[in-house]
Amino acid sequence: MTVSNVASEQFVGQAEETFYLNGSGSVTTEPETLKKIPGNKAVWVGIFAELSEFAVFFIAYFIAKAHNPIEFEQGPLALNTLAGTLNTFALITSSYFVAKSLAAIRVNDPQKSIRCLSYAVCCGALYLLIKFWEYHWNVDHGIHADTNSFFSMYYYMTFNHLIHVSWATLSLLWAISQIKVGNYTQQRHVGLTAIACYWHMVDLAWVIIFPLLYVLR
Repeated sequence: MTVSNVASEQFVGQAEETFYLNGSGSVTTEPETLKKIPGNKAVWVGIFAELSEFAVFFIAYFIAKAHNPIEFEQGPLALNTLAGTLNTFALITSSYFVAKSLAAIRVNDPQKSIRCLSYAVCCGALYLLIKFWEYHWNVDHGIHADTNSFFSMYYYMTFNHLIHVSWATLSLLWAISQIKVGNYTQQRHVGLTAIACYWHMVDLAWVIIFPLLYVLR
């Protein structure tokens, strides 16, 4: 065996070690990673349905923008960009904690997993509070759903997304309860993985909504 082959094998071994998920075996021996998709099929049916729904919203947005270019050019200037930015930060931060929670349960650290999920719930609650405050701010500044086509799209898209964030936040609370009673463990946490996937989908939708409504002119 040549020196290059030995070095290659050592590199492969080191690379495999960096992908250990449960602290005792490689990624290929992690029970849930042997499946083709994370979580379960049901949640991915739901995710596909939700993404299809948002895709319809985005198509409607561009159609309305094509017919009302001036309204869609001036509309973002009237919105509270700070509120939208803070909500973006809240959701991205929450996704970080959801990912950390899943990583913690995989290394058999349920307390850290619960703690990270709790932080994610706080971020979700912060998003909801900011959004309701933003709606109140809009009303005070004369921005209503029937003001023009842009604001109709704004309210329809953001309120629909708000509902999804509410559902996702409740699902995080459910995951916390399941970890506490021992239903989600190092060996069995498909449900937590599914919830994490749904949460990231909700986050992804907002990452698209934010520039469309608050940034693009």
